[in-house]
Amino acid sequence: MVVKIEQILETGLKLDEPIGLQLLQEALGEAGQNTGFRAAQPSTLHASFRKVSGGVLLQANFTVHLAAPCKRCLTDVALDVPVAFTLNLVPESLAKGEGIGKGDTEDDRGQGERAGTFDLEDTDEELFNGKTIDLDPIVREQVLLALPMSAVCREDCKGLCAQCGQNLNEKPCGCQPKVVDPRLAPLMNIKLN
Repeated sequence: MVVKIEQILETGLKLDEPIGLQLLQEALGEAGQNTGFRAAQPSTLHASFRKVSGGVLLQANFTVHLAAPCKRCLTDVALDVPVAFTLNLVPESLAKGEGIGKGDTEDDRGQGERAGTFDLEDTDEELFNGKTIDLDPIVREQVLLALPMSAVCREDCKGLCAQCGQNLNEKPCGCQPKVVDPRLAPLMNIKLN
C-alpha cells in the first residue's frame, strides 16, 4: 500500500484499504512461530492523511483477527485486536537537518527525555522519502505493538493437569495433586524436635 503525496489535498485524504492476509502473516512471523499468534482473516485499514508543517499526519485504525493457543489449556482462541494509532510522517530531507534535538545539544536535554537511541519526543514520528508513503511497514509495526502478552480461552480456564495432561476444563482427572515441589522434597525428611 503506497500513498503518493500529491494525492493528499488541502482537505486531506481518507482511505479504506484492504490489509491482506499475507501482510499480516509476515508481521506475525512464519506460521505464528515468532509471536505465537496467527492471522485468521484479512482486515481493512481506515486511514486519514493531512499535510501539516512540512510533513503528514496519519491517523488510522483497523482490527486484527488472530488465532492463538490458550496459555493454560492450549485450545485455539480467536481474538479481535483493535489497533489505532497516530503518526507524524516526516520527510527524510527535513529530518536530516534536525540534529540531536532541533538545535539542542545532548547536554542541554535532561537524561529523562531520552530512552535508548531515540528521543521520547520522536516516538510518534516516522520517516518517509518525501514523495510516497509506504504503509506496509507501518501496519506491520502497529500489529506487533498491539499484540497482547498472551491469550486465554476464558478468565477461569483451569488449564492442563501437570501429571497426565488432561484438559481440566473438559473433565477432572483422577490424579492426586502433588503439593510438594521436587526441589523442596529433601526438606520433608528434616525432623524437628
